[in-house]
Amino acid sequence: MPKANELKRGMIVEINDVPHTVKQVDSRSPSSRGASTLYKIRFTNLKTGQKLDQSLKGDDFFKEADCIRVQVQYSYHDGESYVFMNLEDFSQYNLNDEDLEGQKDYLLEGLEGITAMIMDGQILGIELPAAVSLEIIETAPGIKGSSATARTKSAILPTGLDVQVPEYLEQGEIIKINTITGKFMSRA
Repeated sequence: MPKANELKRGMIVEINDVPHTVKQVDSRSPSSRGASTLYKIRFTNLKTGQKLDQSLKGDDFFKEADCIRVQVQYSYHDGESYVFMNLEDFSQYNLNDEDLEGQKDYLLEGLEGITAMIMDGQILGIELPAAVSLEIIETAPGIKGSSATARTKSAILPTGLDVQVPEYLEQGEIIKINTITGKFMSRA
């Protein structure tokens, strides 16, 4: 049973016996002493698609949804749906743009390490690996000797994601991106 402070984007919990997926988590620390951190969480009802916003304390408990977790590989994008393949029995699952809100910027064909949550034979959502490696396809030229400074520049990745990277990185280099924060971690 996860607490509110343990929830991450993509997790599936039950609220009033209905599965909901976590779409956004914002933490707010109050300025007064003794006050506990508040977590503003946006859920999406997986049956109706409705959004639900709740403000919670860090020790509020949730019941994890009764779903099967399987390892899948991202196969391809087919018009409006994204196709994932189960690595055990090679069955395929489809998710649309709305189901992957905030996650599709990290999906490249053949990406493994993705966990799919399946309930009653239907895919409810995915959990991305903590980091993915992507190639820089467009950025300003690298500046020699700038590794000592912490200045950054914009870099565009194959999925269209725009991230800030150190100035010394060049076009064509492979970098690791944190899928939770969306920030540059290191060279791959």
